[in-house]
Amino acid sequence: MTPTTPDLTTATADALADDLALALRLADAADAVSMARFDAADLDVQLKADASHVTEADLATERAIRDLLAAERPNDGVLGEEYGSTGDARRQWIIDPIDGTANYLKGIPMWATLIALSIDGVPRVGVVSQPAIGRRWWAATDRGAWTNVPGETTPRRITVSSIDDLAQSSISFQSIRQWDQVGRGDQLLALSRRVWRDRGYGDAWPYMLLAEGRLEFVAEFGVKEYDLAAHVPIVTEAGGRFTDIDGVETLSTRSSLATNGALHATYLELLSHDGGNA
Repeated sequence: MTPTTPDLTTATADALADDLALALRLADAADAVSMARFDAADLDVQLKADASHVTEADLATERAIRDLLAAERPNDGVLGEEYGSTGDARRQWIIDPIDGTANYLKGIPMWATLIALSIDGVPRVGVVSQPAIGRRWWAATDRGAWTNVPGETTPRRITVSSIDDLAQSSISFQSIRQWDQVGRGDQLLALSRRVWRDRGYGDAWPYMLLAEGRLEFVAEFGVKEYDLAAHVPIVTEAGGRFTDIDGVETLSTRSSLATNGALHATYLELLSHDGGNA
């Protein structure tokens, strides 16, 4: 899958408006299910085969999304974290019902439902909903990136920052352990010494902070398509860039690098094997 975005015809762009409207309704349905069990004392939590956690809410939220898609887009494919891939992948909805399950099961409000529509391998529509903090972000190709703001009735269009000085930039990473596991812990430490501010905000939220112009860099490892696809249209429509850690426009290598665009090449150089060891 590649985030590269060729020009759209008017008919395709109009269709995306309908798809985005549906994606927002999918998020409404997901929020209702996930919030009903958030911070429940009797929440059922199980371990999956890969030793990651799954809750009853993860499963129920994905089912709610799939049920609505079956009614509204029966010919589209679906790729979800909990129930795998079904249907034709040319038009494929990519879902992470609860991104940040570890936070969800601990009652920490920093988790999100991620919903994307990929067409011919390109993420065209993205919605990120964080109902526990009352926030949502969305985008479709050539339609800009948007967010709701508590207390405001009109959505706000968002753009990445224009910072082009590494020393003034702010970065977010998933965890030190994650970088150590792929042999890049020293690179992260070196990068942290070159920037203004470094924080591990975690999961979906930092990508949205990037799209809002509040960060300049977000990178992760061990991520899959359903962890990333919804972020791509939002970051790119906000004016940023989204690649893997080596600068390739793909979601299949289990790494990500999202930036404000102005500093993308600089970050790539610092994270290259030569640049990171310089």
